[in-house]
Amino acid sequence: MPPYPEKLEITPLSRPPSATVRVPGSKSITNRALVLGALYAWDASCRILGALRSEDTEVMVAALQALGYTVEPHWEANTPFVEVGPVEAFAKGDPDLAAWPPRSANLFVANSGTSMRFLAALVSLGKGRYRLDGVPRMRERPIQPLLDALQIAGVRAFSENGDGCPPIVIEGAGGWTTERIRVRGDGSSQFLSALLMAAPLACRRKELHIEVDGPLVSQPYIDMTVRMMETWSLPIWRQAGGFRVRHAGAEGWMYDGASYTVEPDASGASYFFAAAAILRGEAVVPGLSSDSLQGDVRFVDFLERMGCGVERHRMSIIVRGASLHGIDADMNDISDTVMTLAAVACFAEGPTTIRNVAHIRHKETDRLAALATELRRVGAEVEEFADGLTITPRPLHGAEIETYNDHRMAMSMALIGLKVPGIVIKNPGCVAKTYPGFFADLEKLR
Repeated sequence: MPPYPEKLEITPLSRPPSATVRVPGSKSITNRALVLGALYAWDASCRILGALRSEDTEVMVAALQALGYTVEPHWEANTPFVEVGPVEAFAKGDPDLAAWPPRSANLFVANSGTSMRFLAALVSLGKGRYRLDGVPRMRERPIQPLLDALQIAGVRAFSENGDGCPPIVIEGAGGWTTERIRVRGDGSSQFLSALLMAAPLACRRKELHIEVDGPLVSQPYIDMTVRMMETWSLPIWRQAGGFRVRHAGAEGWMYDGASYTVEPDASGASYFFAAAAILRGEAVVPGLSSDSLQGDVRFVDFLERMGCGVERHRMSIIVRGASLHGIDADMNDISDTVMTLAAVACFAEGPTTIRNVAHIRHKETDRLAALATELRRVGAEVEEFADGLTITPRPLHGAEIETYNDHRMAMSMALIGLKVPGIVIKNPGCVAKTYPGFFADLEKLR
């Protein structure tokens, strides 16, 4: 983690940027790969190449180690990687599929939503008591829909304070006892992703049906989970209203891949594409394509609608800025880029409306309220409504920006400072959650 001061002033660029930026690996993919590697690399190590080193991924590594999995990070390698090997029982030739993970634990996950949700489902496979907790904000983030689904599966899972939020306790008996569970889809796609990744071990030698109740938010993240499970050759099929999963060992299945490569982070790339849009410059991000696992590559579609030029190549995406105009944007599927588009909207001709993203009120902060407050602070006109915002550009001015300890608030509001003097980001170090080197990479635009 680079050292950051308590406050960081962003210096405007004197000319349009023309830069190639190599963003680090995707946090979403890294944490999924760590879970899949820990659960399913039974007889040989799996090397996760290009793994992201950040607060969220280090939290996941530490939690898996505390649970007894073999996880060895090599962050200082030229290409960072994590080695995930078989647990001790398998190393000794004694695979007990009814006792995953190997031991009980008290886990602290900071403010990592993926870690909290994925680990809750993972530990439900074990025999023992598992307690998961985090920072004060994590204690405000709902997880009851996942606990409800685990209870249907026959697992004792509850919120310690009875409010549907962490800390939570999972008391497992060695797997799930039902062949059909339901989970709500409207709160977070991570609930369903967590269940899907655990299911091939949970269902033993039976088929398991996971039904989704109601509309599903952030569908591309479910697609990511399914595609990664298919890469691991896990037996999963889509069906009307949900998914069908078979026990991972039912037909002698075993993961035989030696390595898995993590894509560059599409959410992180969005900031550099946005910078090109705001400053009428050019940004190239290698390693991303329209066929990415990550739905957030579609952020450039919105920039294209606003007037930017976009080139999509097999191994890179290029954005060229131009005169911008406001749009109406349903961002339900790629809500991690809402704050990035909001920054771009401040420099467009006419209002931009971002809608269908009510669920981001339950992220690291209430992102809609935070955006409205901070954009008004720099002079933009903002109308906040239940599931989105309308941003009408006005003359902007400098201000000190509250980040609410939200990495995406810090990174998105920094974009405004590339054009508007006097933008000061408080607590810039919060970017360590997913992109520790963000501000150093931002300087590469100069």
